[in-house]
Amino acid sequence: MVVIRLTRVGKKKQPTYRLVVQEKHQDPWGKAMDIVGNYNPRTTPKTVVLKAERIKEWISKGAQPSPAVHNLLLTHKVIEGEKVAVTTTGKSGAKAAEAKAA
Repeated sequence: MVVIRLTRVGKKKQPTYRLVVQEKHQDPWGKAMDIVGNYNPRTTPKTVVLKAERIKEWISKGAQPSPAVHNLLLTHKVIEGEKVAVTTTGKSGAKAAEAKAA
């Protein structure tokens, strides 16, 4: 299955992200089939550059955007629909999940 997801690039504590098209089970930092945009959350306002035509082409071929990418594409009106809940896998996300369960 092919997915469109974010991969982190940039120096330590200075993240920027690329929107890449890859196989789902491939390493996120491995070789990408296509780079379809980038996202810099550190600028004001946040910088987003998307190749809308390429993204629509990949989605038409069956690529599934990750929840974070899905919401980003909705915000920039590349696709239409409802926002999706994004789950975090970091330490703070695990603590939040434990707090909900308790």
